[in-house]
Amino acid sequence: MRLETFDRRSRIAAPLERVFSWHERPEALERLIPPEQRVRVTARTGGIQTGGVVEFTIGWGPLSIQWVAVHRDYVPNRQFRDVQVKGPFAHWVHTHLFEPDGSEACFLEDHVEYALPLAGVTQPLLGRMVRRRLEEMFDYRHAVTAREVAKGT
Repeated sequence: MRLETFDRRSRIAAPLERVFSWHERPEALERLIPPEQRVRVTARTGGIQTGGVVEFTIGWGPLSIQWVAVHRDYVPNRQFRDVQVKGPFAHWVHTHLFEPDGSEACFLEDHVEYALPLAGVTQPLLGRMVRRRLEEMFDYRHAVTAREVAKGT
């Protein structure tokens, strides 16, 4: 398995506690999904705390793929992790990190370790596209987070 990593780090002009608690809101995940992506949350148990589960349906062309992620390693105001247990990747671990930058700002960092299935074939064919989609998705997610917490919603 060929493991890839992706990181996006942004400074958010809001206190760490506000940014973290925004991510704990039930509707936060839906707000973080870019509108052009055909992703729908189909089931959810728990929140971002360890043991929470989220199920998605992802539309890709005429196909749809089920993705199930389990939350783990929850540390209040510091981090939580999503681990794919069923889905399109051979490996997917997404760590959400929150780091204070004084009392009125913080850094939001997304660290993703992933592997494409059949990487020897798919990585050369799809690797750049997957990387570009991750860049677009996390740019969008960080912009939404900054906007939402700035307006206090």
